[in-house]
Amino acid sequence: MNDEVADVRAAVPAARRPDRQRRVAGFGVGIAVSEWGDEAAPPLLVAHGGFDFVGTLDVFAPMLADGGWRVISWDQRGHGDSDHAELYHWDADMRDALAVLDSISTEPIPVVGHSKGGNMTLQLADAQPHRFQRLVNLDGIPTRGNAPDVADRDRTKLLSGELAAWLDHRRRLAGHQRRADTLDGLARRRASMNPRLSIEWLRYLVTVGGRLDPDGWRWRTDPALRLGGFGPRRPEWTLNCLSGLGIPFLGVLSTIHEEMGWGATAVDVKPHLPAGAEIVELADVGHFVHIEQPRQVADLVLEFLA
Repeated sequence: MNDEVADVRAAVPAARRPDRQRRVAGFGVGIAVSEWGDEAAPPLLVAHGGFDFVGTLDVFAPMLADGGWRVISWDQRGHGDSDHAELYHWDADMRDALAVLDSISTEPIPVVGHSKGGNMTLQLADAQPHRFQRLVNLDGIPTRGNAPDVADRDRTKLLSGELAAWLDHRRRLAGHQRRADTLDGLARRRASMNPRLSIEWLRYLVTVGGRLDPDGWRWRTDPALRLGGFGPRRPEWTLNCLSGLGIPFLGVLSTIHEEMGWGATAVDVKPHLPAGAEIVELADVGHFVHIEQPRQVADLVLEFLA
């Protein structure tokens, strides 16, 4: 660690890097897994959002670990320290999540997911409810606002269009590399995605989610990943999974809507909630609820898990 990185990390004293790191085989792609807390503590799986990485949990995860949990998270394929793939697909992310889950326990465990991670784990809990004890969704519940109401025969045509657009995008970016910049330059670019985060936190994210090459800093995230799409997948489709969910569910929603967020409100979500589910809206908080207000969100999660 050079002096610049040390100074940047010292400016976010609440952050704590993972206690342990390992790798899991994710169907031909190496998946980087990180853990905080006592190895003997009960496991809690946390899934980060799209274009994020495990390092975005460096304040939030230690709070959960200090609450008595062994917190496990992973860099999704193409993100952070995990391998890049030739092609990205929502189902591949789901399989990677199961590979990480299998490396932890065959018994049901509680799961927390933010944004894309919340959407993904919601669908996974619907498909394999016996693997989940409880589910917390941090601003990752979609709405029906953009979901087309069409006949099944037309859905096939829509999927065909999604596939074609995704493959065209991947071909255009074949062999591309992210543009290098200074540490501060990368932090300022990240601010467009995280407009409510402090510059100290944005600079910290560069040191844990980027790499320093001879020509400067660049994000580790694969440039082939596309904003708003992780393969031929429309996130609104997952809303159909919510009402039939058979495990305790807590949804935490932001009230400041941002470009990276889903824009869901409690009014949108409540008609789709399963019996006994809880929804909490956080006043004056943006999409990255667990980064903006880590203590408040960690306390909500710990209370729900207890």
